[in-house]
Amino acid sequence: MKAKRCPLAILLILSFLSISTAAATRKTQTRKPCKSMVFYFHDIIYNGRNAKNATSAIVGSPQWGNKTILAGQNHFGDLVVFDDPITLDNNLHSNPVGRAQGFYLYDKKEIFTAWLGFSFVFNSTRHKGSINFAGADPLMNKTRDISVIGGTGDFFMARGVATLMTDAFEGEVYFRLRTDIKLYECW
Repeated sequence: MKAKRCPLAILLILSFLSISTAAATRKTQTRKPCKSMVFYFHDIIYNGRNAKNATSAIVGSPQWGNKTILAGQNHFGDLVVFDDPITLDNNLHSNPVGRAQGFYLYDKKEIFTAWLGFSFVFNSTRHKGSINFAGADPLMNKTRDISVIGGTGDFFMARGVATLMTDAFEGEVYFRLRTDIKLYECW
């Protein structure tokens, strides 16, 4: 009886080892992006004096804030909508290839952070359609990752990651974000 159980036990142990080895191998695989792109978007926030050039505005603010100057306490409670130009380089005056359209919400009192929801809407001969983004943006980090959650046109159903980096800023009126997009699902 013991002789019959031993081969069965060995067979079960070998099965478990092969399953765990296969699972470990799957976890270490790295996926390569099907498409990589870098864009810059330029945000000029309305400050009460720059209506002609502003590309974003505060549309919601806490009781202690107002809609022309970002609130204190790390801008907590401010909701900003934007329609920013997207360029292929870091020059604000370069020809735009599209618009970054959406909002950011400063969502924490203790630290400078925001939550983003926006789309890159392309209008160039090189790209047609849009890419949609959403996620937390811990602004004090040098680079931040947010999710690519879909798209249209050339980017239909796209999924991936966008790494944001604040490339430049001038006080509380202008900032430029470098957006390094890596798509892992392309149709």
